[in-house]
Amino acid sequence: MFTGIVEEIGVLIGRKDRSNSCTLTIGCKKVLENTKIGDSIAVNGTCLTVTSMTDHSFDADVTPETMRRTSFSIVRAGSPVNLERALRVGDRLGGHIVSGHVDCVGKIISMEKEGNAINITFSVPDRYMRYILEKGSVAVDGVSLTVARRMEKSFSVALIPHTGDMTILLKKHSGNPVNIECDCIGKYVEQLMGRNDRESGLTMAKLNAIGITGGYYGK
Repeated sequence: MFTGIVEEIGVLIGRKDRSNSCTLTIGCKKVLENTKIGDSIAVNGTCLTVTSMTDHSFDADVTPETMRRTSFSIVRAGSPVNLERALRVGDRLGGHIVSGHVDCVGKIISMEKEGNAINITFSVPDRYMRYILEKGSVAVDGVSLTVARRMEKSFSVALIPHTGDMTILLKKHSGNPVNIECDCIGKYVEQLMGRNDRESGLTMAKLNAIGITGGYYGK
């Protein structure tokens, strides 16, 4: 589990490609503190397991499923990457709940400066737009962001200077791919609501009673 608050910008210093999979070597420093083999680190929002490490890098395997769901198939040596260690009990949840299980690859449509912000518009596959809520949360390359505007086939965020400095988002350009993880709470609610009411016991009336609808997800 992660929060979408990037701790460090690392560098992909090597990759060993196999049939539909690969092993990545990530150069970094901060996220290696108190990290051991078997721990999880989010790389551009994708939860990967540390399989080996040195004082200045770690290796992680990428499975065929992860290759299909993420932009790792086209990331090359020398590319910067967002890094975040897994959340520990007692840590602040500064962003939002991020599982590290990327839903799809989106694309940057435009980047426009407005005051002290950079407005970035992303397109995502149609089937995932239902999880994008105006003023809701979304993880883009592992960065917790608030949806500023939701359009029919795209959405935009307003990037503050600090987030731009601490992540790789402003190193990207229009047309570049990004890993997208939609708000996992919304996905769980949809899954439960789609089941037979008798089986799940979850109804719209119960959601209203506990404040799920008409609140964060109801606006």
